[in-house]
Amino acid sequence: MRYQEIRAEFDSKTITVYQAYNKNIALSAIKYQKFEKPFSFNRMTWIKPSFLWLMERSNWGNKSNQEYILAIKIKRECWEKALSLGVLTDPDKEVYSSGYEWEKQFREAKVHIQWDPERTLKGGKLQERTIQVGISRFLIEEYNSDWINEIVDLTPLVKKMSLLRKAGKYKEVKRFLPKERVYPLDEVIGKESD
Repeated sequence: MRYQEIRAEFDSKTITVYQAYNKNIALSAIKYQKFEKPFSFNRMTWIKPSFLWLMERSNWGNKSNQEYILAIKIKRECWEKALSLGVLTDPDKEVYSSGYEWEKQFREAKVHIQWDPERTLKGGKLQERTIQVGISRFLIEEYNSDWINEIVDLTPLVKKMSLLRKAGKYKEVKRFLPKERVYPLDEVIGKESD
């Protein structure tokens, strides 16, 4: 049995999700507090509330085209809307009555939901699964214009944390980690995103 939970940094109005981009997309997003071209509005964009999962994915901002780490504060009601529209990326038998039913929903989905192993500070996989949410091209304009409250550049902090990590100073790195906790979900939404 996989153990799934949404852990995130959030307050009464917003939840923080993370994305990694190249310089051109990131600097424009930081300046205008929304995404502009060359950001693609024609493909799915994945948002992740787990900081350490994105650190593993982007190699702490060292992967090509993922050098800038952005914390994006989006409205909680928009996050919950995304979850309510979400279709899992695999046909979980506990959620879908048949592979056919899942395939039909997946093809038409505005939001994809994927559960991946949560990561440790050293990059190891945990038993817990963490969520990433794919916003499709059908919702991306709305995400950009209505959902985002603030875009924060975490790149300098991530570079600092990465250097401390390389030096084996994990206790110091821990001090800079976001304060993630279990996100409270409406029972209906929780069932849909299982």
